[in-house]
Amino acid sequence: MNLGWWWRLFAGALAGFLFFHGFAATETAPNYSFMYDATSASTLSYYDYIIVGGGTAGCPLAATLSQNATVLLLERGGSPYGNPNITKMASFGAALSDLSQSSPSQRFISEDGVINARARVLGGGSCINAGFYTRASDEYIKQAGWDGRLVKESYQWMEKSVAFEPSLGQWQSAVRDGLLEAGVMPSNGFTYDHIYGTKVGGTIFDQQGNRHTAADLLEYANPSGLTVFLHASVHKILFAIKGKRRPKAHGVVFRDTTGAKHKAYLKQGSKNEIIVSAGALGSPQLLMLSGVGPAQHLKSHDITVVLDHPLVGQGMSDNPMNAVFIPSPLPVEVSLIQVVGITHFGSYIEAASGENFAGGASSSPAVEYMNNLDETTFRGGFILEKVMGPISTGHLELRTRNPNDNPSVTFNYFKDPQDLQRCVQGIQTIEKIIESKAFFRFRYEFLSWPILLNMTANAPLNLLPKHYNPSMPLEVFCKDTVMTIWHYHGGCQVGKVVDLDYKVLGVDALRVIDGSTFNDSPGTNPQATVMMLGRYMGVKILSERIAN
Repeated sequence: MNLGWWWRLFAGALAGFLFFHGFAATETAPNYSFMYDATSASTLSYYDYIIVGGGTAGCPLAATLSQNATVLLLERGGSPYGNPNITKMASFGAALSDLSQSSPSQRFISEDGVINARARVLGGGSCINAGFYTRASDEYIKQAGWDGRLVKESYQWMEKSVAFEPSLGQWQSAVRDGLLEAGVMPSNGFTYDHIYGTKVGGTIFDQQGNRHTAADLLEYANPSGLTVFLHASVHKILFAIKGKRRPKAHGVVFRDTTGAKHKAYLKQGSKNEIIVSAGALGSPQLLMLSGVGPAQHLKSHDITVVLDHPLVGQGMSDNPMNAVFIPSPLPVEVSLIQVVGITHFGSYIEAASGENFAGGASSSPAVEYMNNLDETTFRGGFILEKVMGPISTGHLELRTRNPNDNPSVTFNYFKDPQDLQRCVQGIQTIEKIIESKAFFRFRYEFLSWPILLNMTANAPLNLLPKHYNPSMPLEVFCKDTVMTIWHYHGGCQVGKVVDLDYKVLGVDALRVIDGSTFNDSPGTNPQATVMMLGRYMGVKILSERIAN
């Protein structure tokens, strides 16, 4: 048995899975009359609300607030429309492998040595993710203190535009049935709801493979109430301090691609606010750059302290993800996340497949491994497990005073032993799926479970040193092969940096509304709940505005 050949197969397929893309027709862009490049912005302007970050939360928030107020939405990236690397399912991963300055994805590497990405495009993470759409659990909604009825209405408001039922192929069906054989019961069919057992979830890809993102929710905006500037990099929130009991946010400074500086201020009015929706890296980073954060850290970067806020940047978490690649003797469909097993022990099992993983791969390891392999080599798929929560947390710090530079972030994967135990149980469940009758025809008999694990453990998944061999416990496998599933959160958490209304503690007229406020990742995949939160808080803020 030539295991070297199988190792080349695995490494090529892995690189292809992360970076495959194919030719696709360009999607027609919506005619948003309110969307401009920041170079056309005036040097001075005034609005009722200024939203920093046109991402998964910022777009539905802006669309909602524009119904009864003037709104400025500032997005550092460009438009997702007309870019097939974003709009087509067959192109998943292409944006993540694009390291150019104009890429909709900005790569960063955590201090843990795990390669990661953050969005840099209108629509945010919904433009570059694997598309799975699923709601938060009832328990999560209750713990967050949200109004259950408004939460449901907010989910439904989005779902009519961006959520679809996927068509299940043979491979995904085998994973579903394997999960049931493995005891992840009951079978819950197709549902957006988060319930124990095995289900088919929603997707933001329609039946034609077109991606529908948070940017599509801007179609619900009032065009006369909204201005969107693209390629607008916000450098600082401005605070009024003189004669104030406490600092009050009243404007922002942003720059366009030429480096020209623009200022936007809030109009007079007690209800007018600045809302930061720049994501789990961008939101705590911008607060710090604006003088709100740990005083000593800010001083070390020569930033004037507006408010000593030691918990800004704390509580950073990223759900660890570990996967096993299973080569298939049969052709398999191209699929992203469709089936999920929600276990009682705290691990979520998901899967993705495709026989064209190699198509157009652009990373150097992918090219190196795939040049001399025929297309049957790439048949197969990944079954992965994601740890819920997680319990382990880290922190974020500034590297520079440039908002376009990545901050330094540490997630401390598996620092808490319970996270590690959940990973082990998740990997054991994947073994049961692979050994199940339902999955039997999609695996080679001679590739035993230890061989499959060893192939994964030797792949270039992260920058961590390798220790694992088949004689070692699964705890070592989990630590050695940890990856991200891009569900990182924290840095501006509720109860620590913001209150239950997402108002920043200690300052006035400033909120943070995005995944940086989460203590745990909602549901099996967070994008639906981040979008929901934008709509939900938009409705709440407008109702308060009208009531007073």
